Amino acid sequence: MNDWLIDDDRLSLERKSLLPGAGFFTPDSFDAEQDEREAQEAIEGAATVVVADPDADGLACVALLREVHGDAALVPAGPHEMDEAIGYLAEYADEGVDAYICDLCPDERDDLEGLEELVERADSVSWFDHHQWDDEIAERVRDAGVRLVVGDSEEECTADVTLRSVDYTFDDRFAELAAVTRDHDLWLREDPRSDDLADYAHWEEPEEYVAVVREHGADLSEEVLEFLAERRVEKEALVEKAVERAELKEVDGVTVGVTYGRCSQNEVAEALREQGADASVIVKPAGSASIRGTDAFQRCHEVAGQVNGGGHPKAAGCKPDIYDDMLDYAHHWTTQGAVTKQVIVEAFRNLPETDDDEGIENER
Repeated sequence: MNDWLIDDDRLSLERKSLLPGAGFFTPDSFDAEQDEREAQEAIEGAATVVVADPDADGLACVALLREVHGDAALVPAGPHEMDEAIGYLAEYADEGVDAYICDLCPDERDDLEGLEELVERADSVSWFDHHQWDDEIAERVRDAGVRLVVGDSEEECTADVTLRSVDYTFDDRFAELAAVTRDHDLWLREDPRSDDLADYAHWEEPEEYVAVVREHGADLSEEVLEFLAERRVEKEALVEKAVERAELKEVDGVTVGVTYGRCSQNEVAEALREQGADASVIVKPAGSASIRGTDAFQRCHEVAGQVNGGGHPKAAGCKPDIYDDMLDYAHHWTTQGAVTKQVIVEAFRNLPETDDDEGIENER
């Protein structure tokens, strides 16, 4: 395939909004080989290793742990890469390593493959998180010999959990970094700096992000802010495209905003909330979807849990298992995620009734 076919620089904004980025078209086998090589290089010889989600929350944990341990190695891993990352640690970590897993929650029992082997070769294994954990999985992790600390997902981000769980006196800027990270991760939106951190973590390489927030905390440099301002021009245009495509659907008394596009899901969700949505579903060209709630709807993790995902009451993600070949993806792009939208809306409809359901109706 010619590179120019997936070159974002030559695509119109409309087409860029409808199609996934170039990385989508790289075979998983190629990515897996590269990920393992990079993980091996990072892990071997390191006294401390951190497996973390490479978003602002996970990377804030890395910054904190590097203050404690110095040059702790980083292995970035999203929720669907967790089992591979733990396996890399079990295979390549030196005997006596201190290992941390941050801002990640197992959705399936297979995500824990390799954990017992890691505990056997490590001096300590700590797992800090704030997502919704299944009690059985949490018990299995603790029984393996891991120190598991899970914060209240409505009160803390994982940086908060790490800050209070490590025996170390941090400078004030790190407590502030955790607080501003929490502002975005819990979708509180009370501190404008939190959007800066989230965007910078998304656009910058993880190692550079960690270095910058270790030095500056939540107050990013003017150079970084200028970089963000330039990138946000296109970001805001993509958000506008997604908002224009949105539909509001009534699902068992909940107003759900549903849309499609390559975009920043949080800004789209906020725009749909202002239009009256209790919850929002933002389907991405790569096949995944973000689900965002409000004070009126705090069951996003339950919706995502039905469609191969998970998360928090007000923020969750998923990727329905409905893509069997590239023709399914072609249909996905040309119909703007019609099947994925249908599957997730149906998951809203299948939520079990709770005592709060009557309260939602009474608020209307």
